[in-house]
Amino acid sequence: MASSSEPAFCPNCHSKKIIRKGARKNQYRLAPRYLCKACHRYFTFGGIPGAKYPPTIILKALSLYNLGYSQTSVAERLSARYSLRVSQRTISSWITRYSSLCTFNKLRTKAIKLCFPNQMVSARRLKHRQVYVYKYHQAKLELLQGILPRPEDYHRLREYLLSINNPRFPHRLFEQPADTVDSSKESWRSSQIKLRFLKIANKRKENLANQLASHGLLLAQSNRERHKQIEDFMLINDSSTIACEVPVYLTSENVKYFHEKGFYLPLTEEETPITGHIDIVQVRQGYIHILDYKPEARKLQPTSQLTIYALALASHARLPLKLFKCAWFDEQDYFEFYPIQSVYPKRETQPVS
Repeated sequence: MASSSEPAFCPNCHSKKIIRKGARKNQYRLAPRYLCKACHRYFTFGGIPGAKYPPTIILKALSLYNLGYSQTSVAERLSARYSLRVSQRTISSWITRYSSLCTFNKLRTKAIKLCFPNQMVSARRLKHRQVYVYKYHQAKLELLQGILPRPEDYHRLREYLLSINNPRFPHRLFEQPADTVDSSKESWRSSQIKLRFLKIANKRKENLANQLASHGLLLAQSNRERHKQIEDFMLINDSSTIACEVPVYLTSENVKYFHEKGFYLPLTEEETPITGHIDIVQVRQGYIHILDYKPEARKLQPTSQLTIYALALASHARLPLKLFKCAWFDEQDYFEFYPIQSVYPKRETQPVS
């Protein structure tokens, strides 16, 4: 039941010069052991310090509980799925231990009055060049309405998220070729475009997303599952995450609007449509947060991609760009910036040369 994904670096010195050196075994699990050839320290991977149960069992129990299942039902489901008996008392101790990580527990009592466990999260498979699974948390969409400064702004965001499941949503824009004047023209993917926006300073900070990501990774059976497991774990257990893999698009009309309003957008109308999928959307502290999970985040600078996400979501949800914050993160780092500073010129701000 241990995860088959491998550590990317040493947790002590962050070196990639690591080799596997056996394993540690207890009553319930086998944890792989590694040696860092840079700092010469041993470490285990795929477990939770001080826990005798496999991380999969513990984290699945937390997620089942936060989906709305009772502790007794959680124990029964774990037994049926993993053939392992876990007492209700043990599950209760996990819920208490991880209450600071799984902040949804503050909303759970109200949430289970709104949705049955199998209705808490809505999911839809989207065939957009490749398959994306768009998900949103139905209970949180109702419970977080007072977070943004103006109620109408939250309702517009909610309407956009719900509209993605509507047949009138332009899913054709996410397929090739795009439905444009030139039928041979393909839509651009935001991750492939590098625009020179205004020079901004991003801020490195600590965020709960780092801890959520590190625990979500323990559920991944391979590197390909990393994004999915982190997104699912955050959507179910975090109090502010409302949607994952959110499709957004920027059209020529949007670009024209921003140009007319004096925004610095180094993009022509002919270079549209641009499409993308936001990893994680959160609502907290009066802002809409656009998050992107990036392994080895400190080596990257995806401000162009995230700014496009913010412009696209602001355009089609009819929201002011000043309501948005963008960030990219991994288990160690979290970098945040205001996208409006990337596109709205000030007297002392100059484009990146």
